Amino acid sequence: MMAEKSDLVQIRKDIENCVGEKVQLKANRGRKKSFIREGVLENTYPNIFVVKFENEYEATRRVSYSYTDVLTKSVELVICKDNRKIQVS
Repeated sequence: MMAEKSDLVQIRKDIENCVGEKVQLKANRGRKKSFIREGVLENTYPNIFVVKFENEYEATRRVSYSYTDVLTKSVELVICKDNRKIQVS
């Protein structure tokens, strides 16, 4: 399936509507490695969104991902409160 620009716009809108929400993020790191973390969707920008992770050592990490990552499914984003996955419908 060919990705449409409108799909990207839709993903971006969905993510923008969830700023401040707790999310579960699953990122594929290649070679069957993936990591799952919970964080807060902190901000959105024209081409990327930022998730803030806090770990047990009181350290805060901010990681940015592109909307294309979600479109190509290399990143899965689930909104914790209603367990809704952000994806192209």
